[in-house]
Amino acid sequence: MTINSLDPVDIGALRTLVLVYDLQSFSSAAERLNVNQSTISYTVERLRGAFQDPLFVRQGNGVTATERCAALVLWARETIGQIEGLASPAEFDPAVAKGTITISCNHHERQTLIPQFSARLRSAAPHARLVLLDAAGHGNVHLKQNQCDIVLGPVGIIGENFYRRHILTDHYVCVMDPANALARGRITLSAYCKAEHVFVTHNGEWQPLYIDVLKAKGIVLEPAITLPSHDSLERIIPGSSLIAAIPHHLARAMQGGLHIAPLPFRVPISIDMYWSARTAKSGLHKWARSLLAEVAKESAVAAK
Repeated sequence: MTINSLDPVDIGALRTLVLVYDLQSFSSAAERLNVNQSTISYTVERLRGAFQDPLFVRQGNGVTATERCAALVLWARETIGQIEGLASPAEFDPAVAKGTITISCNHHERQTLIPQFSARLRSAAPHARLVLLDAAGHGNVHLKQNQCDIVLGPVGIIGENFYRRHILTDHYVCVMDPANALARGRITLSAYCKAEHVFVTHNGEWQPLYIDVLKAKGIVLEPAITLPSHDSLERIIPGSSLIAAIPHHLARAMQGGLHIAPLPFRVPISIDMYWSARTAKSGLHKWARSLLAEVAKESAVAAK
């Protein structure tokens, strides 16, 4: 390989390489970038010549990466992050900062952390924009495909180019109508198991963490109702004998007057913040991450 053969390798080409790798499709990458598929094909052909490798081969309706391509993508992610970090201003002033902060999270974080974060953001950085994505079990995909800057929630994202910061430890509690017989006194494990349960599965993509704890005890619950999100609990539970195990911080944020009771077993929920090398050194995003951590710390103190 000669020096000149690397001329087609620029940051735009590297972004295209990573996107095709993540989506496993030329057409999907073209749609995401709002360009013709021929533009994607042309860029990949230039990279194929530069690295003397096919990079992608057809497989069904999509493409799969070669071993050389997978290694290049790892390098490309880090390189893109480093270049974007160098392009960020050395000094950051939120009052004049412009840009977008995209956060992927679930109903729990949108109800408990985002309202205060949004208010602080708008006050300190009025020219910055906030975009929220519904994680629904796909937060790791949103981050790896550069659809978001931050992922919040009880997820695990592994990789050399991803960073994690623990910001909050929550735990499950039980919510029910105040007239429910279980609202009188402490709930025993036997009474809890006999109750009518509501499960929240985030569109079927997530299993509540307490399920595995119960299975370890040899207990398998059959839900009376399964919901895609927590957002309708306040309208479904009142006037019924239904109960639901949900995060404590979320239960505190509800306005429906539901009774909150401890579960007969304790299951912690680790709320973590993830980001990638792409925004690791960005002034706006570093500031936003610090602000989120500050809001989470204050929320934890208020919940005690």
